[in-house]
Order: sequence, then C-alpha cells, then structure tokens
Amino acid sequence: MILAGENVPGLKLVDSCLRLLVIPLSLASICLSVNNRQENYVYGKLQFSNLKGFKYVICISAFSGGYALLAAVFTWVRVLANKAWLFFLSDQVIAYLLITSVSAVAETSNLMYNGAREVSWSEACISYGKFCNKLILILRVNALAFLFFLILALISAYRVFSLYEPPCMPSKEVEEGRE
Repeated sequence: MILAGENVPGLKLVDSCLRLLVIPLSLASICLSVNNRQENYVYGKLQFSNLKGFKYVICISAFSGGYALLAAVFTWVRVLANKAWLFFLSDQVIAYLLITSVSAVAETSNLMYNGAREVSWSEACISYGKFCNKLILILRVNALAFLFFLILALISAYRVFSLYEPPCMPSKEVEEGRE
C-alpha cells in the first residue's frame, strides 16, 4: 500500500467492496420492511405501512443502496475517481441518513417492546411477536449498513485530507522569539 496522497490500490479495493456490500444490505432492509406484517385475531393486522418509521427506512435504504452502486462504479472511472471531495461529502450525508434510519427503527422497536404508557400505547410485541422479531432483524441490517458507511466516510476523509500538506510547525527560533 502506498500512502500519503498517492493512489492506494488496497484502499480502493476495500472501498469498492464495502460499497458493494451495502447494496444487498439495503435490498434486505427494503424486503424485510415491506414484508413485515402480522395479523392478530384480536387486534387486527399490523404492517409496515402503519408505521411512518418503516416508510422512512425504505426510502433511506433505497437511496443508500443506489448511491453505493453508483459510487462503486464511479470509484473505478478515472473522470470521477479524482473527485475526493464529492465522495467525502456524499459518504458523510449517506452515513448521517443511515444513522437516522437506524434511530427510527430503534425507536419503533422500543415502542413495540416497551410501549408508552403516558400516551396509552401498550406493548405490541406481546401480540405481534413475529413482527417484532423482523423489526430487530431490520435494525441489525441497517446498523451494519451504517457501520460500512461509517468506514467509507473515514476512507473518503483520508483520501481528501491526504491531498494536502500538514500545517507548518513554527521553528524553534520563532518560538524562542515569542517568549
């Protein structure tokens, strides 16, 4: 691996692999969310469209998966491969969107498992156990996708900031003149 601003082939491979791994995670999150439904003869049917958090998760998963595919392709295209700032900013935005998606699923699962007595929302997982189990799986898949994009954000930050020289340190003579 060649470091300090030069092309890092190993880093490029890790970058591409992580981006390609996000795509099936995004698809899995979308499929699990859309197919998450359970019917209870007492309380009725519970499905993803009943909870706004799921709609948000589906949108963010589709957006992050699409971006990951485009970015993986553009990583190997010479014209855009040198646009380190573009990847840096885009990776940051996707990582932030994914953490909000994880938060939405975590809040929904917390409400489903624990309820909110102050607003008369009882624990739903007692009646909808299968739905809640899928909810936890969706949370794990989204958390893994976020972790991958966190690593990608660090890689793209390294690429951007390795383009610049570190700030000059004042020499000892200048420091002695200040005293």
